[in-house]
Amino acid sequence: MAVIKELIRKENDGTLSFGNFEFDTKQKKSDFEYEGDLYKVKTFKEITKLEKNGLFVYESVPGTVVTEMKNTDSEMSFMVEGWEDSSITVELEPDTEYKVFVDGTNIGKMKSNLAGKISISIEVEPEKQYKIQVVKL
Repeated sequence: MAVIKELIRKENDGTLSFGNFEFDTKQKKSDFEYEGDLYKVKTFKEITKLEKNGLFVYESVPGTVVTEMKNTDSEMSFMVEGWEDSSITVELEPDTEYKVFVDGTNIGKMKSNLAGKISISIEVEPEKQYKIQVVKL
Protein backbone atom coordinates (compact mmCIF):
# COMPACT_ATOMS: atom_id res chain seq x y z
CA MET A 1 0.00 0.00 0.00
CA ALA A 2 1.17 3.48 -0.82
CA VAL A 3 -0.43 5.35 2.08
CA ILE A 4 1.03 8.76 2.92
CA LYS A 5 2.12 8.46 6.56
CA GLU A 6 2.60 12.26 6.87
CA LEU A 7 -0.86 12.81 5.23
CA ILE A 8 0.50 15.21 2.56
CA ARG A 9 3.92 15.69 0.95
CA LYS A 10 5.73 17.17 -2.02
CA GLU A 11 7.48 14.53 -4.12
CA ASN A 12 10.99 14.84 -5.60
CA ASP A 13 9.46 15.33 -9.07
CA GLY A 14 7.47 18.33 -7.81
CA THR A 15 4.07 16.59 -7.69
CA LEU A 16 1.79 16.40 -4.66
CA SER A 17 0.80 13.24 -2.75
CA PHE A 18 -1.80 12.95 0.01
CA GLY A 19 -4.25 10.65 1.76
CA ASN A 20 -4.29 7.61 4.02
CA PHE A 21 -7.29 5.28 4.13
CA GLU A 22 -5.87 3.11 6.94
CA PHE A 23 -7.20 5.39 9.71
CA ASP A 24 -10.54 4.59 11.37
CA THR A 25 -10.89 8.20 12.56
CA LYS A 26 -10.47 11.43 10.63
CA GLN A 27 -6.93 12.81 10.45
CA LYS A 28 -6.09 16.25 9.12
CA LYS A 29 -3.17 18.48 8.35
CA SER A 30 -3.52 22.18 7.59
CA ASP A 31 -1.26 24.93 6.27
CA PHE A 32 0.90 22.69 4.09
CA GLU A 33 2.74 25.02 1.73
CA TYR A 34 3.10 23.88 -1.89
CA GLU A 35 4.00 26.17 -4.79
CA GLY A 36 3.03 29.29 -2.83
CA ASP A 37 -0.41 27.97 -1.82
CA LEU A 38 -1.68 26.53 1.47
CA TYR A 39 -3.23 23.07 1.38
CA LYS A 40 -5.38 21.21 3.89
CA VAL A 41 -6.03 17.48 3.80
CA LYS A 42 -8.61 15.45 5.73
CA THR A 43 -8.37 11.70 5.35
CA PHE A 44 -9.46 8.39 6.81
CA LYS A 45 -11.19 5.18 5.73
CA GLU A 46 -14.47 6.93 4.77
CA ILE A 47 -13.27 10.03 2.89
CA THR A 48 -10.21 11.88 1.59
CA LYS A 49 -10.52 15.60 0.90
CA LEU A 50 -8.00 18.19 -0.31
CA GLU A 51 -8.43 21.97 -0.22
CA LYS A 52 -6.18 24.68 -1.67
CA ASN A 53 -6.34 28.13 -0.04
CA GLY A 54 -9.68 27.10 1.50
CA LEU A 55 -11.19 25.99 -1.84
CA PHE A 56 -12.18 22.47 -2.88
CA VAL A 57 -9.71 20.49 -5.03
CA TYR A 58 -10.36 16.74 -4.55
CA GLU A 59 -12.66 14.41 -2.66
CA SER A 60 -13.06 10.64 -2.68
CA VAL A 61 -15.60 8.44 -0.97
CA PRO A 62 -14.39 6.18 0.52
CA GLY A 63 -10.89 7.43 1.38
CA THR A 64 -8.03 7.01 -1.09
CA VAL A 65 -4.33 7.68 -1.49
CA VAL A 66 -3.39 10.12 -4.24
CA THR A 67 0.15 10.35 -5.59
CA GLU A 68 1.84 12.36 -8.33
CA MET A 69 -0.97 14.96 -8.52
CA LYS A 70 -0.21 17.60 -11.13
CA ASN A 71 -2.57 20.38 -12.14
CA THR A 72 -2.03 22.70 -15.12
CA ASP A 73 -4.30 25.03 -17.09
CA SER A 74 -5.21 22.19 -19.46
CA GLU A 75 -4.91 18.98 -17.43
CA MET A 76 -5.18 17.40 -13.99
CA SER A 77 -3.50 14.04 -13.51
CA PHE A 78 -2.79 11.77 -10.54
CA MET A 79 -2.42 8.19 -9.41
CA VAL A 80 -5.09 6.88 -7.03
CA GLU A 81 -5.27 3.80 -4.81
CA GLY A 82 -8.18 2.70 -2.65
CA TRP A 83 -9.57 -0.17 -0.69
CA GLU A 84 -12.94 -0.42 -2.51
CA ASP A 85 -14.78 1.15 -5.46
CA SER A 86 -14.53 4.94 -5.21
CA SER A 87 -16.35 8.06 -6.29
CA ILE A 88 -13.85 10.86 -6.97
CA THR A 89 -14.82 14.50 -7.38
CA VAL A 90 -12.35 17.12 -8.60
CA GLU A 91 -12.80 20.83 -9.17
CA LEU A 92 -11.64 22.35 -12.44
CA GLU A 93 -12.97 25.24 -14.55
CA PRO A 94 -16.74 25.83 -14.41
CA ASP A 95 -18.96 24.84 -17.34
CA THR A 96 -16.06 23.35 -19.35
CA GLU A 97 -15.78 20.10 -21.31
CA TYR A 98 -13.07 17.55 -20.43
CA LYS A 99 -11.96 14.17 -21.70
CA VAL A 100 -11.36 11.68 -18.86
CA PHE A 101 -8.90 8.76 -18.95
CA VAL A 102 -8.47 5.92 -16.43
CA ASP A 103 -5.24 3.97 -16.97
CA GLY A 104 -5.01 5.38 -20.49
CA THR A 105 -8.56 4.33 -21.46
CA ASN A 106 -10.81 7.17 -22.58
CA ILE A 107 -13.96 6.83 -20.45
CA GLY A 108 -15.65 9.71 -22.27
CA LYS A 109 -16.26 13.42 -22.26
CA MET A 110 -17.59 15.14 -19.17
CA LYS A 111 -18.73 18.70 -18.68
CA SER A 112 -18.01 20.35 -15.35
CA ASN A 113 -20.95 21.90 -13.55
CA LEU A 114 -21.27 25.59 -12.72
CA ALA A 115 -19.05 25.03 -9.66
CA GLY A 116 -16.42 23.36 -11.88
CA LYS A 117 -16.85 19.87 -10.45
CA ILE A 118 -16.55 16.55 -12.25
CA SER A 119 -17.26 13.17 -10.63
CA ILE A 120 -15.49 9.99 -11.69
CA SER A 121 -16.37 6.50 -10.45
CA ILE A 122 -13.71 3.81 -10.53
CA GLU A 123 -13.78 0.12 -9.76
CA VAL A 124 -10.90 -0.54 -7.39
CA GLU A 125 -8.77 -3.60 -6.81
CA PRO A 126 -6.98 -3.22 -3.45
CA GLU A 127 -3.24 -2.44 -3.70
CA LYS A 128 -3.53 -1.40 -7.36
CA GLN A 129 -2.90 2.17 -8.51
CA TYR A 130 -4.95 3.82 -11.26
CA LYS A 131 -3.80 6.74 -13.37
CA ILE A 132 -6.46 9.43 -13.77
CA GLN A 133 -6.13 12.16 -16.41
CA VAL A 134 -8.68 14.91 -16.96
CA VAL A 135 -7.83 16.88 -20.11
CA LYS A 136 -9.51 20.14 -21.09
CA LEU A 137 -10.98 20.12 -24.60
